[in-house]
Amino acid sequence: MKQSPINLLQKLIKIDSQNPPGNEKEIIRFIQNYLKGLGVASKIYEFKKNRPNLVCKLTSRNSKKKILFTPHVDTVPATGAWRIPPFSAKVYKGKIYGRGATDCKVNVAAALYLIKKLKEKKITLKNIDLIFAFTGDEETGSHNGIIPLAKYLKGADYGVVLDSDEFDIIVAQKGLLHLRVELFGKEAHGAYPEEGINAVEKGVFILNEILTRKFPFVSHALLKKPTLNIGRFNGGDKVNIVAGYAFFDIDIRYLPAMEEKEIIKSIEKIIKKQKIKYKIKILANQAPLEIDENLPAIKILRSVLKKNKITGKIAPSFGATVITFLKDLGIESFSFGFGSKGNAHIKNESVKTANLEKGVKVLEDYVKQLDEYFERTD
Repeated sequence: MKQSPINLLQKLIKIDSQNPPGNEKEIIRFIQNYLKGLGVASKIYEFKKNRPNLVCKLTSRNSKKKILFTPHVDTVPATGAWRIPPFSAKVYKGKIYGRGATDCKVNVAAALYLIKKLKEKKITLKNIDLIFAFTGDEETGSHNGIIPLAKYLKGADYGVVLDSDEFDIIVAQKGLLHLRVELFGKEAHGAYPEEGINAVEKGVFILNEILTRKFPFVSHALLKKPTLNIGRFNGGDKVNIVAGYAFFDIDIRYLPAMEEKEIIKSIEKIIKKQKIKYKIKILANQAPLEIDENLPAIKILRSVLKKNKITGKIAPSFGATVITFLKDLGIESFSFGFGSKGNAHIKNESVKTANLEKGVKVLEDYVKQLDEYFERTD
């Protein structure tokens, strides 16, 4: 029986690539063998044991431009009680169920099936080389994935991060700033709290002011406003000991007009009011980004979507994507994809089968249209 993109996605879902714990070896081996069966050579880049990434390339006749397509192969853990087993890849009422169906194996399947169609039809593009990077570790920061891999992708003219929903084109993204604030108090007997400095108590006062303070910002048409979340608060050893140590972690998503240095200064000003020793660690930092929606690669994609009667919106990403790491290398990038909205990271995750089938068609039309465009331009 001829393999369909649906069959391919089912096989991908059945391969456990949860992160954490993080082990993409089996799914990357599957992709490597799949490509080998199509006569496509690939290269493995492994920056940590059992955490491989795979890159392959379809070279054109003239190699005027290089276009990168990159989905990630890892998923979040399949926690909680599922109505449909998370690795069953069951098809039911027009949807495929399973961990990673939407985020992001539907995009992996679409990219692989595009390669299959081009090879089976013996299509060699004239002007654009297609580079495909199937990466791991996206769900826990990409430290073993696109971050170290990006230098090997340098030279690509455009990057399409296949990791969005409902054919949306992501052209703006909030900055991400993860901070750990450590507070160093003084232990004492719980019966004599005045003899100590309670780090937990000080932390409560600090957090209360952080949460109620209005940080200055200029509203953004797509990204709206910044957000702040207290993800962890931990401290103290025992109920009858004045807590000598506490820490809390803050997740701040900020707008392009804001600067991370000013955000940190504002938080430091609040902490200093409590007269306690402290240390601030930056756990993660990705700058906000805005992408010109008039880029040829985006304008052509919008025309392809219109031709296929698909409403793909220009949209923002309120979470962090790997676009930042490509932009840092000078690769003009945006995000696009075929997931089903509201399904990422949830129990009973699913994706519409129609999204995948249309997605393969859109990608094929897109690379052909790009190829024609660069035939007419230098």
